[in-house]
Amino acid sequence: MSASVSAKHPRGLYVLFFAEMWERFSYYGMRAILLLFLIDNINGGMGLDAVEGAAVYGLYTASVYLLTLPGGWMADNILGQKKAIWYGGIIIMLGHIILAIPAGSGIFFLGLVTVALGTGLLKPNISSIVGELYPEGGARRDAAFSIFYMGINLGSVLGITIVGYLGQKVNWHMGFGAAAIGMLLGLVVFKFGSAKYLSGYGEVPAKKVITAESEAKSGADRKKGYLLAAALVVFLAVLQLTGTIDMSTAQGLAQGAGVIIVTVSLFYFLFILFAGGLTAIEKKRVLVLIVFFIAAALFWSGFEQAGSSLQIFAERHTQRTIGTWEMPSSWFQNFNGAFILLFAPVMASLWIYLSTRGLNPSTPVKFALGLLLLGGGFFIMELAASQAVTGQLVSPMFLTLTYLFHTIGELCLSPVGLSSYTKLAPKRYLSQLMGIWFVAASLGNLIAGLFAGNFDENNVDQMPALFNQVALFSVGFGLLLLIFYKPVKNWMGGIK
Repeated sequence: MSASVSAKHPRGLYVLFFAEMWERFSYYGMRAILLLFLIDNINGGMGLDAVEGAAVYGLYTASVYLLTLPGGWMADNILGQKKAIWYGGIIIMLGHIILAIPAGSGIFFLGLVTVALGTGLLKPNISSIVGELYPEGGARRDAAFSIFYMGINLGSVLGITIVGYLGQKVNWHMGFGAAAIGMLLGLVVFKFGSAKYLSGYGEVPAKKVITAESEAKSGADRKKGYLLAAALVVFLAVLQLTGTIDMSTAQGLAQGAGVIIVTVSLFYFLFILFAGGLTAIEKKRVLVLIVFFIAAALFWSGFEQAGSSLQIFAERHTQRTIGTWEMPSSWFQNFNGAFILLFAPVMASLWIYLSTRGLNPSTPVKFALGLLLLGGGFFIMELAASQAVTGQLVSPMFLTLTYLFHTIGELCLSPVGLSSYTKLAPKRYLSQLMGIWFVAASLGNLIAGLFAGNFDENNVDQMPALFNQVALFSVGFGLLLLIFYKPVKNWMGGIK
């Protein structure tokens, strides 16, 4: 990032940058070893089979992002964003400390639940404050989110390297403990930096002035909300009674959770549209957010296989030996973070450069590019899997190129999506809709975990077809979004 560009950004951005960096150190570091720990039956892991382990992994990563919805609500209505970040960070740190205790599966799952609860409180609200720093929106806000994204991925690289090495080469629980230390450092940065550079941002929400008219309208909106909630409960009960949701196994629970996430998201969007008191323009913008939600969920369902199916492919089918040294398979996940650090400043500068010349692609086009690049990466993995089915270990260049494609796709979609949600969301629903953005990641993570469960060691011939399926879905939706980008852009109501 050139000095001329970075000088334009407030110092509060860099406080959030480093706080998020350490939080992501703890999250991605722990995630890098989670599935390996779950399926390890030799070095003190839990010894689950691949199907059950991948389902547990998917449930955890999905829960982390699903809980951002209530976390956003608490910030919007009770705590304010800064307090939500602080308390969320403390809960995350406690969760990692619990994971560091080698005391059986019950304590381990308690730690996972605790980390998920804390992340749900922290994650949407730190992104909301980044958006608050740039009330004017535009390419400068997009560039700020690209810089912020560098913090996420610097934390990812450090976490995967340190936690991954300690977990795989020394002791699983020592790796989990290192994640706790990372979160502690994030809390220190946020505590002292926010007091000086984030004054006036993310404060406790002001009490609303209640009039007879607003009270009557609020009562009518509440009735609509109750009806939607009742319909949701009935729908979920029908799914359970008909056997659509089977809670008897981790895989069945994960499949049921996918249905629940889709249903909750649908009902929440319906509530916002029909009982949220929105203007006609705001309703069109929420419709755009729905389109972006679907695109993001599909993107993350492929991208988040970095910790599931691609992790298994790296462990079982990729050449990792250099001389007598064998690289930990979890380190392959570092390619994404390293490429982010290389290309995020380039992409941030590119959006500003194109904007000054009136050539900046619209947000729907950027989303489409992200999906097309994701599909390209999985076509590469299809080629790799075609070699792996012969029984040979394949070149690490296949995974390297896949991560390169996925990273450029991520930079087209994720920081731009974060920025778009802060711009398009009605102010009174900002953190909640930021939560919905992360719910898309929740759904994608869950699908990624379930997909990894299909990797049957006794039937490796199915790998190329599995990767081809993901590639076709990604490219298909990307092309669809390119075809209809103009009406989606028009619904944004002039917001860029």
